Order: sequence, then C-alpha cells, then structure tokens
Amino acid sequence: MDITINGARILGEIPILGGIPITETLVVTWVVMAVLTCLSIWLTRDLKVRDISKRQAVAEKLVTTAENFVRTNMGEKWMAFVPFVSALFSLSILSSLSSLLGVFSPTADVSTTLAWALVVFVLITYYKLKTSGLGGYLKGFCDPIFVMAPFNVLGELFTPISMAFRHFGNIVSGAVITTLVYWALTVANRALFGWLPGVIGEFLSGVPFLTVGVPAAISLYFDWFGSAIQAYIFCMLTMMFISSATDE
Repeated sequence: MDITINGARILGEIPILGGIPITETLVVTWVVMAVLTCLSIWLTRDLKVRDISKRQAVAEKLVTTAENFVRTNMGEKWMAFVPFVSALFSLSILSSLSSLLGVFSPTADVSTTLAWALVVFVLITYYKLKTSGLGGYLKGFCDPIFVMAPFNVLGELFTPISMAFRHFGNIVSGAVITTLVYWALTVANRALFGWLPGVIGEFLSGVPFLTVGVPAAISLYFDWFGSAIQAYIFCMLTMMFISSATDE
C-alpha cells in the first residue's frame, strides 16, 4: 500500500538509515541525477581541438549558453558559479519533466525545492558575512531604523521559503489543473455518449473521444513550458540573491 508523506509517495515500506522511508521523490531524483551524470560523461568523451564531433559541438554550445547566462545576470567575477547554476537548472527541469513518464515529479514535493532553496540561502549568508563581517551583517537588519529589525529578520528567513514554495506550487498546480481537465473531459464524454441506448451507448461512452488532444495541449504548456520557466526563475532568483549579497 502506498503512503504519502509531505506529498511524496513511499515505495512499499522499505526503511533505510534508521527507519527513513524510501520515497518516490528520492528514487526519481537519484535516477535524474544518474541520467545527468551519464549524459555529461557521454557529451565530454573524446574531446578534440579540431574536427570536433556533433556531440562535442552540442556540449560546447551548452557550456557557452550556461556561461553567457551567468555572465549576463551575475557578472564576470561570478563565473565560478556556472557549474552550480547549470546543475540546478538541469536538475530542476528534468525533475519536473519526469512526470511525463508517469512517475512522481520530485519538484512536486516541497522537501525537494526547499532543500535547493536552503543551499542557496547558505550561499547568500556566506557571501554577506564574507563581505560585511558578522557585525555588518547583523547591523544590516537594523536598516533603516532598529525597529525594523524583526521584519528584516523575517524577510531574510522567508527568502528560501518563498523560493521553495513558488517552484513547488507552480509545478503542483499544473499537475492538478491537467488532472482536473482530464477528469472533466472524461465525465463529459460519458454524459455525451451515455444517452445512446444499449451496447452502442455503453461502448461509445467508454471510448475517450474528448480526452484526445486537449490534455496533450495543456500538458505542453504546464509540463514543458511550465517546467522550463520555473527552472529559469529559480536560477534567476539564485543568481540575483547571491550576487546582490556582496553589495555594499
């Protein structure tokens, strides 16, 4: 029997590490990471300076695109973040698109997006401390006046929460809307053909005429476009918050 914990379905009842359940979120996430790892190894095999293969051309195009993405939004001094931002974007978009294979999307589990946001939050805090020191960091909570300190602290803490729930909420809402539309079309299909008498009505009402095409068009938006845009927004926020952490 499947059990759901925080939106993540447990695969059976297999405990690991002292009773921690193996969820579908964990399994799919590790599969996505394995796919990304294998793809990276395959794209970077037998690299050449001249007479490069189509595979190497694709790899170079991806690297150039990632470098331009970070350079444009963070600046030249932040180029060391290219691997991090690229990995975050790839993991996000493939995790969201995994729902097309009929499995549970890891980004539909808030624990996944919250974990990513917490990593970003640690980096933000690190660069703020590195730039201003502990005293300057704490003093920043009192701007413009000390009575604003509680609100500034809350604003700081809500940064990873807002990032996590924005990504999670959009992915889940897309899945819910697609499911509701499919269910409504199924009901409408039965109502439309169910009035026919005898075997004909029973047969035609069971054939999903109305569910052909419409769910696919909706999936094109919510699954493909939605997954890409949420990965893009999450990475944009990541770059913006980290780079602005060093502003004097």
